[in-house]
Amino acid sequence: VQLVESGGRLVQAGDSLRLSCAASGMTFPNYAVAWFRQAPGKEREFVAAVNWGGGHTIYADDAKGRFTISRNNANSTAHLQMTNLKPGDTAVYYCAAVIISHWRNSRTPGEYDYWGQGTHVTVSS
Repeated sequence: VQLVESGGRLVQAGDSLRLSCAASGMTFPNYAVAWFRQAPGKEREFVAAVNWGGGHTIYADDAKGRFTISRNNANSTAHLQMTNLKPGDTAVYYCAAVIISHWRNSRTPGEYDYWGQGTHVTVSS
């Protein structure tokens, strides 16, 4: 199983950015997918998650209204569309996956079995 994130870069406050997660070595529709982020010196925190079909999504409070998680099972990808970015959104963003039978609207890192290497997002003020 491999998850590869892409799309992170330096942006300015107020900008939008779309992150992508490409999955391989797995039957992608069998997995729930989440995005987490980790800022320097802080713990990894939940951002958003989506169920197997994309019809059910959950968000951290800070992400509601600004971020949108989606997935495309046909090409085994997931995305995080981020708008109105703030300097506080600066972090390494990780894609994570867990088999759907184990997913319970999971918001903690320990509930996910597979992780990507992360993509850096820096938001300048």
